[in-house]
Parts: sequence; structure tokens; C-alpha cells
Amino acid sequence: MHEPISIRTVDGDCPAHVFTPAGTGPWPAVIFFMDGLAIRPTLFDMGQRLADGGFLVLLPDLFYRAGPYAPLDPKAVFASGDVRGSIAHLFGSTDNRRATEDTSAFLAWLDGRADVAGKKVGVTGYCMGGAIALTVAGTYPDRIAAAASFHGGNLATDDEKSPHLLAPKIRAKVYVGAADQDNSYPPEMAERLEKALSDAGVDHTCELYAGALHGWTMADFPVYNEAAAERHWSVLFDLFNATLK
Repeated sequence: MHEPISIRTVDGDCPAHVFTPAGTGPWPAVIFFMDGLAIRPTLFDMGQRLADGGFLVLLPDLFYRAGPYAPLDPKAVFASGDVRGSIAHLFGSTDNRRATEDTSAFLAWLDGRADVAGKKVGVTGYCMGGAIALTVAGTYPDRIAAAASFHGGNLATDDEKSPHLLAPKIRAKVYVGAADQDNSYPPEMAERLEKALSDAGVDHTCELYAGALHGWTMADFPVYNEAAAERHWSVLFDLFNATLK
């Protein structure tokens, strides 16, 4: 039910993890875009929980360009007082553009699996993965049927790679769940993103999670919010069940 694999991309070999439900399938596929604290047991737990809902889940290590690294302990990273400095060497190895290029290889890999049902794929992302999920939805509109972002940052900026600029190309159903206390996604950015999605006619829902802090879905974070995290799971399953099954 948890299979470590490697996927060849244009920039090298990307380690990844595959989670499946019990049984033989086939199942609709979901790509899980990680947050900035890298691949770790909490993401494995989340990948399996999503798989247990009836999906084949692909969790790629987007930091593969940085080379091998020791697993990060989020509590130690946060306790250091320098979160950005602790992950700078990893965080700088990818971005929306590079991760989206990698997704071409991820989709091709899924196409080669006999236990994947259909061509339509769902994507979900957390923190940096939220922006990647929306960028992927706008880059592969014929493949991505649903895209979710949870406590994603920098979703609508002046950068030429900002996800909101791709809104006119998105055909997926989009869900954006945001913390109401998140410097990486202030109210003016939320307004800018929602306007872009609305103007483009994208089927979308943008919701604020009152009392939640950036990273609230992660059980190994000090800011973990169980009630808000469970709400996120309910929303995510509803989204994928409605679009992929």
C-alpha cells in the first residue's frame, strides 16, 4: 500500500512514494504536492489516508535537485527560530515552473500504471505545494480535473510565474483553503486570486479557516489545528469524489 519509486524527469531521478487502497484497482489518481518541510512520516500518513478514500496517490519529492538530504524534524526546524534558513538549500531547488515541468513526467508515469483509472487526475498541495497545484492545473488543463490548495502562499503576486495568471487556462474544479492568519496569503492577495478565477469562469471555492495558522493541516507542526484539519479532509474527499469518480 506504500511503494517507494523513482521517476525520471528532464533534470534527473525524482524519488516518489505511491499509496494505494486495499485491493487491485483500478483507481483514479491524485498527485500530492508536498509542503516546504520535505518528505517525512506525516506526509506518508496523509498520502495513505487519501488513498484509503479510493485513490492512487503519488507523492513526489520535489527537492530531488538538491541531492540526498536527511529527514527534517519540523519541531526542531521551528525551534531553531530560522525556518527559512533551515530549508533554504532545499526550498531553492524547485519552484512553480520546475515542479510543473516535473509533472509532465509524473503524468506519464501514471499513464503507465495499469491500476490507474482514466486520464483525469486530481492535485492537492500544501504551503508551496498549493501554488504548484494551481500552476499545474493551468498548465495541463486537459488532464487536471480538480485542484486544491491548503495554506498555499504567493498564489497571486506580481511574479510572472504567479498561479493566478493561468486562471484563463484552468478547466479543473478549484478549492482554496486559507488560514486567516497567514502573511504569505494576505486578504488583498486572496481578493486578487478570487477575482482572477471568477473573471476566467473557473468553477471554484475559496474559503477562510478562522483561527487557523499557516500549516494547520500538518500533524507534526506546532500550529496543527485538528478541527480545521478534519474540515480540510472532508472538503478534499468531496472535491475528488465529485470530479474523479
